[in-house]
Amino acid sequence: MTGTLTLWTYDWVPPGPRGFVRDLRLRWAAEEAGLAHEVRTVPFEGRETNHLEHQPFGQVPFLSDGDISIFESGACLLHLADKSEVLMPRDAVAAAQTRQWVVAALNSIEMVSVPWWFLAVSGDEDNALTGWLDARLQQLETVLSERDWLAADRFTVADLLMADVLRVPRVRAHGERPATEAYVARITDRPAFHKAHAAQMAHFAAADAKRA
Repeated sequence: MTGTLTLWTYDWVPPGPRGFVRDLRLRWAAEEAGLAHEVRTVPFEGRETNHLEHQPFGQVPFLSDGDISIFESGACLLHLADKSEVLMPRDAVAAAQTRQWVVAALNSIEMVSVPWWFLAVSGDEDNALTGWLDARLQQLETVLSERDWLAADRFTVADLLMADVLRVPRVRAHGERPATEAYVARITDRPAFHKAHAAQMAHFAAADAKRA
């Protein structure tokens, strides 16, 4: 049974991560698909333990859809994509391609880019993960130089997630990959992204006002 679709995020975060907190992925997907939803929050303070019944690692986002509760942004995106052909093709072959690229965005790119980024911002710019990251990004550049979309010859949830992984400024600025840059610029220029991004920024700005 399903009911109100609710996307959960923190009530507030410091300025640095705003625009990149991963509830943005869910907001963006819901906007692309035209899915009615609401956004609710858990407190940022005490986040390590205050919502473990919904997210056992104390992170966001997670979603609730009636009796269904899901954590991890990739799993949440796949749930939303199942609700809309805009995000997930109904053709079996195209759907399989889409799912594999969703997993690739998380397991082949983000699993390298996030620890690389963390080391870089911690002062180790040319860290031991740089070669690995360069190889993965160049492999993706080869793919994107040959196609406009990752799957199904059109925009899918795989493009949404991959572009969100790649748009992190330090990752985006690392190296020369023209096909990848054009891809990220094109995907993040979609109206649904702009609307979702603005909504997240407004959410945290309103939280600032409440804390003042």
